[in-house]
Amino acid sequence: METVGRFAPSPSGRLHLGNLLCALLVWLSARQKDGRVLLRVEDLDTARCPRRYSEQMERDLQWLGLDWDIGPGRDNGTGPYYQSQRTEIYQAALETLREKGLVYPCFCTRAEIHAASAPHREDGQVVYAGTCRHLTAAEIAEKSRNRAPALRLITPEERWGFTDGHMGRYEENLAADCGDFLLRRSDGMFAYQLAVVVDDAAMGVTEVVRGADLLDSTPRQLYLYHLLGLTPPVFYHFPLLLTAEGRRLSKRDGAVGLDSLQDRLPPEEILGRLAFLARFNPSAAPKTAAELLADFAWEKVPRQDIRIPAGLFC
Repeated sequence: METVGRFAPSPSGRLHLGNLLCALLVWLSARQKDGRVLLRVEDLDTARCPRRYSEQMERDLQWLGLDWDIGPGRDNGTGPYYQSQRTEIYQAALETLREKGLVYPCFCTRAEIHAASAPHREDGQVVYAGTCRHLTAAEIAEKSRNRAPALRLITPEERWGFTDGHMGRYEENLAADCGDFLLRRSDGMFAYQLAVVVDDAAMGVTEVVRGADLLDSTPRQLYLYHLLGLTPPVFYHFPLLLTAEGRRLSKRDGAVGLDSLQDRLPPEEILGRLAFLARFNPSAAPKTAAELLADFAWEKVPRQDIRIPAGLFC
């Protein structure tokens, strides 16, 4: 089977080093297997992801030499490649789940969920307590007068797991560790978990490379693949890049945003230093993406989060 990897960011600003590392690993992992690369724009939240950012992202990837075979400007019949244009497809998947009796309306606000005496995970995330799962038809009708509901998926008391291509075995009890999760928000926006499963299956993605912050999403997504009768890809989760102080990268870290980096460094310098951080470039010497193919191996990439040394990208 041909490998199809994908880079699927939510462009709410210029790419930063964490995004660039993801794009590089996606590209290397697929190209090393003589596979193809898909570019998808996850712009479900169109207010946060205006089109100008995705268009700039395409120019940035081309500048870096990280090309793609499927996606904007390279349609192979599996598009559209902007999630904001795929809502009818998500609605059809939602109806399939609804017909199975697994979807229910939820009227809880974010504040109510956090205030409830619900269990919390070690990372601080709240496990939804199923407050609205057993509402009667009359109660649903009454609550609907004042608030549009979100839609949640009933999760079973079952362990769902997988063996990650890089991080190893990971599993969760869906009911205990994440609870009934969102499929569609109260404002009508489809949730990431549903959209990403539907899109990866429809677009023929066989390999998902993404940050370790999404590792715990995978059991939920595998459950959705199962319910929808879809074949899941293989997964590779990689460690996150952190600032020298140990913080996760964000838009406020302007010095590691591509808009700032382009003013100081050519693309080969950026890629070579990223590969050095990920330990498959033996030094920080500049290299093109194609030149890094010979050095790349998942076995070399660390499993712990990586701090960016102060001054490395100056």
